[in-house]
Amino acid sequence: MTLKHQIQDDMKTAMKAGDKDRLKVVRLMLAAIKQIEVDERIELDDAAVLSVINKMVKQRRDSITQFHDGGRDDLAEIELNEISVLEKYLPEQLSDAEVEVLIDKAIGDSGAASIRDMGKVMGLVKAKAQGRADMGQVGAKVKARLG
Repeated sequence: MTLKHQIQDDMKTAMKAGDKDRLKVVRLMLAAIKQIEVDERIELDDAAVLSVINKMVKQRRDSITQFHDGGRDDLAEIELNEISVLEKYLPEQLSDAEVEVLIDKAIGDSGAASIRDMGKVMGLVKAKAQGRADMGQVGAKVKARLG
């Protein structure tokens, strides 16, 4: 069963259970997936669906920061609940130690010696950590190592 079909099944389950909060988030996911499929006239595979979900999580994290800055903790709480639903569809996140090991291996494999080689290192790390780690934080760690 593809990830998209699993999300569709979860929508039906949430409807039957009367779980309005979960249903809202699942419908948002399906709408975002459908929008891309219609715009690009393609059927998204699991990797592309994961990319859409990652983007939605990132948007909500940005919103949480803005809501906290604006003193709207009630809205930040709603966004946190939405993230918890979205993260159930993402693969298990890598720990900091696992990310460090990936960075070490990528630096060794690419022969990176300075910040100029950051693109090579990020390319290797991204292939293994995409969807399983925040690439912004990974980039900062790589930059600190090479800089």
